[in-house]
Amino acid sequence: MTTSTSDAAKGGDARVAIRDAALSLGFDACGFARVDAPWPASARLSEFVAAGRHGSMDWIERTLERRSHPRAMWNEARSAIVLGLNYGPDRDPLAALEARSHGAISVYAQGDDYHDLVKKRLKRLAGDVQRRFGGEVKVFVDTAPLMEKPLAEAAGLGWQGKHTNLVSREFGSWLFLGAILTTLELPSDAPSGDHCGACRACLDICPTNAFPAPYQLDARACLSYLTIEHAGPIPGRYRAALGNRIYGCDDCLAVCPWNKFARASREAALDAREALRSPPLAELAALDDAGFRALFAKSAVKRIGRDRLVRNVLYAIGNSADPTLVPAARALSNDASEVVRDAADWALARLSAPA
Repeated sequence: MTTSTSDAAKGGDARVAIRDAALSLGFDACGFARVDAPWPASARLSEFVAAGRHGSMDWIERTLERRSHPRAMWNEARSAIVLGLNYGPDRDPLAALEARSHGAISVYAQGDDYHDLVKKRLKRLAGDVQRRFGGEVKVFVDTAPLMEKPLAEAAGLGWQGKHTNLVSREFGSWLFLGAILTTLELPSDAPSGDHCGACRACLDICPTNAFPAPYQLDARACLSYLTIEHAGPIPGRYRAALGNRIYGCDDCLAVCPWNKFARASREAALDAREALRSPPLAELAALDDAGFRALFAKSAVKRIGRDRLVRNVLYAIGNSADPTLVPAARALSNDASEVVRDAADWALARLSAPA
């Protein structure tokens, strides 16, 4: 006898089966949330955009209406299945900041690009859900205008900390998120609630004071935004604060006390490549387009292109206080890219300045 969609969902059988299937596919967390409830995250996002804190990320403003509520993406949706994949590092990310002649790359980008991995698994799980319980399904990774962090909070996977990222009691700050919207009526999990307390560690460590207040971010001052999303020269007032960060910044994530419960990822595809753990700045500065594509094949870094990465590398060279890197910077003074030339001139001026 086939169990009806409504009976399975109401009895909770569907949630148990879906969670078991998600874990068997390699996800580390799975929760459920209704998507027909009020959505306070919409007002926060509107305030973020109205204040111009999204910087040059124009797509956020263009898709503001679609981001306003999960059902603005798909009106027929009734429930969300929210998945988490642990990408916890096997060492302290902050240690890489001490090697000033080497580049520091954000933990999430040291292995294979997670988007492809997560999306494939979401599609497999969504297909399984549809076969077993009926209903319609749609999958989302963070390239779609769906606000996954508040959805994950509603589904009990964690809470948005004072650094605005998701914090998990089991995985700390290290969860990739994906979601499946469905027309199935699935009961929600209980939200975990906020467990930041009086802690300010993530706010106080930020090198550029990018948090105007707890739970608020000004992307224009965030080193992750500046090294990844910002296309032109990085404003001079932030260049020294970059240190040797050449792609992203993990400071506010890495310092979170909840990471004491985190564990290293068990996903081989997300393991850090040795070549990307702490690459020498001199070698990165010498990359042409072909060399860039080869080194960062299947990596999230590849999306910013050679010129933007080399721009970041040159800022790091300027911050290195390593005179042996002068030839690497000088070689780029006549680069075809204006943003690279500007960064090379800055690096050379910094390296030649009196100590």
